[in-house]
This record gives sequence, C-alpha cells and structure tokens, in this order.
Amino acid sequence: MKRIDFLLNVLDSTFDKESWYAPFKDSLEGLTAEQAIWKPSGEATKTIWENVNHLIYYKERLAANLEGREWTHNLDGDETFYLTDQTNDDKEWRKVVERSENAQRNLRHILSKISDQELDQNSLERKLLDIMLHDAYHTGQIIQLRKMQGSWQSKR
Repeated sequence: MKRIDFLLNVLDSTFDKESWYAPFKDSLEGLTAEQAIWKPSGEATKTIWENVNHLIYYKERLAANLEGREWTHNLDGDETFYLTDQTNDDKEWRKVVERSENAQRNLRHILSKISDQELDQNSLERKLLDIMLHDAYHTGQIIQLRKMQGSWQSKR
C-alpha cells in the first residue's frame, strides 16, 4: 500500500468509515443545535459546536496551505473554538456540519493528489497524522458530551 493511500484510509476512518471506534460524522448524527451548544453545568469544557468549529479551522487551514493559498484568517488555538457563532437554530447548526463535511472532502481531494515526495516535504506526513489524531481526540470528547446529555445511542 502506498503511503498516501494509508494516510487517506486513516483520514477516512477518523471521519466517516467506522473502524474500531466511532468516526466524527457518526458523532454528530441526529444532533440538534440545542444539543450541540449544551454544556454540563459547572464544567470547564467546550460544547460540541465549539469542538466542530475547532476541527473545521485546522482542516481548512491545512487545505489552504497544501494548495498554496494564502491563509489570512489566523486564529490562536482557543479562538478556533469560536469560528462560528452558536445558536439554537438547527439550520445554522446544519451549515456548520456541512462545512465540516466540505472541509473533509476538500482536504481528502487535495491529499489524493499528493506524491510520496511531497509527503516528505515540510513535515507533511507528520502534519496529516496530527490532524487525524486531533480529530479522533475531539470526536471522543463529542461522544462523551453526548453520553453526558443522554443523546448518544450506542450501536452495540
């Protein structure tokens, strides 16, 4: 298996191809805006919506960098959680979910054209692995929040 095919497989498994853990897309399935902005009382944690914002930001930034586009929307790590405003509006929440799907599709498309030589340049392979592990980490947080609010239906 070529390295890029391996990386694309891992990218897919963190997003929408269930492996031995639930992927990101499943973690958002059936979620309402109200559930996405829910936060446990007294807890210093981010909402699901904020976590999704955070993941979108880093995928969009990496895709722009890979395409050679100038990235002018520089945010520090904490600011990325507030990329879009949270609201009880399900239409706005669906736009955010759709944006996350578009960011994934775009990044995957760009990566599918990357050569092994390009993977070796600028620590790209490490950056891709970081993005994938980052997605898995925050997906776990999203699922934990859903379990806490009672909105996670285990398939097992």
